Amino acid sequence: MTTLTETQAVAPNRTARKLSYVKAFNEGLAQAMREDENVFVAGEDVAGYGGVFRMFDNLLDEFGPRRMIDTPISEAALVGLGVGAAARGLRPVVDLMFMDFIGVCLDQIVNQAAKMKYMFGGSVSVPLTITTASGAGLGAAAQHSQSLEAWLAHVPGLKVVMPCDAYTAKGLTVSAIRDDNPVVVMLNKVLLGSTCEVPEEIYGIPLGQAHIARQGSDVTVIALGRMVGEALAAADELATEGVEVEVIDPRTVQPLDTETMFASVRRTNRVLVVHEAVTFGGLGAEIAAQIQDTVFDHLDAPVLRIGAPFSPVPFSPVLEKAYVPDRARIVQGCRRLLERS
Repeated sequence: MTTLTETQAVAPNRTARKLSYVKAFNEGLAQAMREDENVFVAGEDVAGYGGVFRMFDNLLDEFGPRRMIDTPISEAALVGLGVGAAARGLRPVVDLMFMDFIGVCLDQIVNQAAKMKYMFGGSVSVPLTITTASGAGLGAAAQHSQSLEAWLAHVPGLKVVMPCDAYTAKGLTVSAIRDDNPVVVMLNKVLLGSTCEVPEEIYGIPLGQAHIARQGSDVTVIALGRMVGEALAAADELATEGVEVEVIDPRTVQPLDTETMFASVRRTNRVLVVHEAVTFGGLGAEIAAQIQDTVFDHLDAPVLRIGAPFSPVPFSPVLEKAYVPDRARIVQGCRRLLERS
């Protein structure tokens, strides 16, 4: 078994130190703003307060009110502002406080941001970055805890990224801002305080390129966002039993790097897909379908999916803990795959 850290695999010469997920995001955003004066931030309480999760702390002091803009509580107007500014050559970063609020502004995201370049024959670009906090685990209940990546990944014209740690929170944010298309950055609330090594320098992580977080030969686990950490913990547990799990972090769910997944399946012959979102209609179904379409002959067992039950996120801490997939369920799923084959 080999666990590949990003600094080992990609950037061995960079100066790295431990940084939290939220501070890594903040640092990447600040560096992108220094890199390009056309980048600005708009959202509810992002300037004076620094955001409800402190993701934008100290940016007002450095960049001033012209580039750090507090807006009224109107998500539709906020995203509309971003679409218009992006179409005119700026690079707005629009923050939607909770992912659940995208329902209020889906028309602007789906029918304007995602389609404008296509409808104008490529003559208009929309370099818009939408940041939002997603996921359960903080007792925020049904209207502030959802993972809705499947909604967005279904829309041609949008890109969607799901950072799993501080390193990817910074690198994917920088790449999203540099991209000439609308990108939704799904930041996971539970991970905000988690830490890992993060280079001080500005860097981007390619969109649409998966990362093999751990190499293995017995089972492939494809994990989205926060579930990457749970999958790595499950892999550690299974390693004590002689089972070597390969963990793949897609990083970008639109576009989706299926080639990395297919190559892993050819090595391990067993696949489990896990995400925090509801299982029904989730991205696990799409990934499973593509694997079975392309590398079916390499499978020793059907692709297994693990996700949340078809229910709103509970407020009760006990029920919420049972609702969200975890290491134990991934371990159990891997054992089921091995028994089937």
